[in-house]
Amino acid sequence: MLRRAAPAPGRFSVSRASSLHGFIGLAPAPPWREYLLYLPRNFASLEHPPLVVWIHGCRQDPEAFAAGTRIARFADQRGFVVLLPRQSRMANAERCWNWFDRRTAAGAGEAAIVEAQVAEVVDKFGIDVRRIYVAGLSSGGTLAATLALRAPQLFAAAAIHSAVPCGSASDAADAARVMAAGPLRPVDQVAAEARAKAGGKARVPALIIHGAADRTVAPVNALFIARQFLILNGAENLPPGAALPPAHVRAFDSRVHIENDFYAGRRLAARLVTVAELGHSWSGGDAAHPFFDARGPDATALACEFFAAHRK
Repeated sequence: MLRRAAPAPGRFSVSRASSLHGFIGLAPAPPWREYLLYLPRNFASLEHPPLVVWIHGCRQDPEAFAAGTRIARFADQRGFVVLLPRQSRMANAERCWNWFDRRTAAGAGEAAIVEAQVAEVVDKFGIDVRRIYVAGLSSGGTLAATLALRAPQLFAAAAIHSAVPCGSASDAADAARVMAAGPLRPVDQVAAEARAKAGGKARVPALIIHGAADRTVAPVNALFIARQFLILNGAENLPPGAALPPAHVRAFDSRVHIENDFYAGRRLAARLVTVAELGHSWSGGDAAHPFFDARGPDATALACEFFAAHRK
């Protein structure tokens, strides 16, 4: 048995978890993945802290994603535990999460593995189950959206950066088309099925961030993600296609970024943040690392503030 040192506050530790449902159809990868865990420096003084699941994108690893987003600094300031899943090259040569794998899109596969990681951390560290959140970038953002849709009982809120909707592709070629032009299949139905499976009681608001100049993942995908979370949270009679209902709009920094809040009844269902001139990068991150843009707004701060406002 592999022996690991006990996690220490203020440091990253490595572990792994598996799921019986964790096999994927696209690669002969084992049904487990490693993850990094970060306990905030004041962990010993916290009683039932929140958990933030923080999922890297393609050609990244959790160490680089943690550094570029500065998530440890925010964890220390706000007192939450961070779980950072690691994609394996055995599962994807570019370390992309296989969001277009049919099993993963349905809530098994890599989604089930991350759920198993969450369960392990919740059990070991006394996490407040009312305050479990999930966020990700690019392929990690789509996996975050998938987790929120397929396990809405588990997550209190989601943050999805530069991603595509859950269930929008079923193979690599289809995925490339979706990234370039948006989904070709009715992804609203994915959200409707998720809400029905939850007995019509799902409530997982989503923060959706996308760059207006993203040439890797077309910005229209963000509109479909917002639609999915409106439907998941109980909104009805949406306009057709990629259209969204009227929103509460706020412009910041001379229109450097715009926030659109969409409600299902009186509850916030989706906040869509569009960042001018941002490409396929994490907004407000450390540009010393690939796929991070130092210009604001700071997506990590936006996500942490959004999470702090929501609990089960």
